[in-house]
Amino acid sequence: MIPGQRDAAGASAADKFDDEHYPAYTMGRAAEMLGTSAGFLRSLDEAELIEPQRSTGGHRRYSRHQLRIAARVRELVDQGTALGAACRIITLEDQLHEAQRINAGHEHD
Repeated sequence: MIPGQRDAAGASAADKFDDEHYPAYTMGRAAEMLGTSAGFLRSLDEAELIEPQRSTGGHRRYSRHQLRIAARVRELVDQGTALGAACRIITLEDQLHEAQRINAGHEHD
């Protein structure tokens, strides 16, 4: 690809490097990076905490953002928290952070 040229999706290759939501990692690579199994990642998908994108061949693809969430779950599970409880904790933490962000924006109104 010529520098500056955009692909069919409209994002340049350089933009994809900076996009934390770009699904750049295969399940195997993601599991390796997290030091966990593919089954662990599948369980996060089944718990509806992380919904990986699918390649044209149907393989799961994960973004850096999703891997950070998975790493948070793994940390809780390693500390003895049940997987379902860990997923719920992270969901609630994210909801709290979003509410705080919204409230901070309203303070300036």
